[in-house]
Amino acid sequence: MTRQALIAGGGIGGLAAALSASRAGWDVRLYERAPAFSEAGAGVQLGPNVVKVLHGWGLQDALARVAAFPHRLQVRDAVSGRELGVLPLGALALQKYGAPYATIHRADLHAALLQAVQSRDNVWLSLNSAVSAYADSGREVTLRTEAAAVAAPGSASPRPVESAPLLEVEGDALIGADGLWSRVRQQMLNDGPPRVTGHLAYRAMLPQTSLPARLRSQQVTVWLGPKLHVVHYPVRGGEWLNVVVIVQGKVAGDLQSWDHNANAGDLQHAIRPTTGLLRDLIQAVTDGGHRNGPSWRLWPLCDRPPMTSAHQQAKGRVALLGDAAHPMRPYLAQGAGMAIEDAAELGAALAQALAQALAPAFDVPTLLRRYALNRWQRNARVQARSLRNGRIFHAEGPLRWARDASMKLLGEKLLDLPWLYGATPRTL
Repeated sequence: MTRQALIAGGGIGGLAAALSASRAGWDVRLYERAPAFSEAGAGVQLGPNVVKVLHGWGLQDALARVAAFPHRLQVRDAVSGRELGVLPLGALALQKYGAPYATIHRADLHAALLQAVQSRDNVWLSLNSAVSAYADSGREVTLRTEAAAVAAPGSASPRPVESAPLLEVEGDALIGADGLWSRVRQQMLNDGPPRVTGHLAYRAMLPQTSLPARLRSQQVTVWLGPKLHVVHYPVRGGEWLNVVVIVQGKVAGDLQSWDHNANAGDLQHAIRPTTGLLRDLIQAVTDGGHRNGPSWRLWPLCDRPPMTSAHQQAKGRVALLGDAAHPMRPYLAQGAGMAIEDAAELGAALAQALAQALAPAFDVPTLLRRYALNRWQRNARVQARSLRNGRIFHAEGPLRWARDASMKLLGEKLLDLPWLYGATPRTL
């Protein structure tokens, strides 16, 4: 018996859910409000736990073509410039965890997932389709949208090939993968908007050839300073450098956008107390950005408290995935990773519905409940650890001194995370 999954959202989480559900044998209809599939220009770190999922979906070659695979992660003091700790990656991560540590442009990861989804003959993609509401009758779920532009299954192009108004569509399950400001979550949980963290992320990406040789890098580097930190790493096979500076402050304007214009002068002021090498990097990125397009973009960070129960991830025939379920601060570099892990677990759960021919113990609400039970505690742990890391990264005074001393003494042990990287999510 064929079942149909409806997915709200066409970002990384939504496409991962569509791929996983289609591999589980479900027909999938995905609805994206934007007129085209795209991702903003920013980098993503993918731990071995996430790369294992992507490899399991057959994306190993696609990743190898566009990702970078740093040989190590280095932590440095942003004020003095001294090294605090190092975590070997590269071959050692592959040997220990069964997959490498990768860094990638968000758009490249999104494109790889989109191409994989478009190769499936049981997935329909709808663009320009804003989700407005849903209704769960217990027997089926009905999704209401404002309009749709449908791309045929197997299409080689993300451009819509058929346009028609679409008001309602019925399915057996609805997956809310519609991000931080999820409409599906709003109806399902009615728990208000995300909280504003008071942290701002300045981000830039540019060819490494536009930087002086001494500022180019093929590793992940994290600089820790009072009330700020900086991270940079290679993407696009190492040819580009992604740089993110996170400071504490406020932004005016629409919090629902993570792509604001940034004032380079404000950034220069924020990093003034840091070491000369780091200031040189920020200035070089600013100068290089002027030659290659806008240099810095601004992203106001919002999140939600760590999850407290499975009820926050599934209810009836509706489930949440990724930022719609567990938005987190980027201090563990696992936001996209947890969405991809969610998608893998979702596919494993949905596969049981078909394998068991929907016996009473395997009805859709029960399987979505099991999906949530298998995910919420791990998601909550990552959310909580991300919050903790933020306090440590931006520490001042005695906490900063204790952090630096611990890092110098136990660097690799503190930086390696077997509980996170060693997980083996189920894939189909």
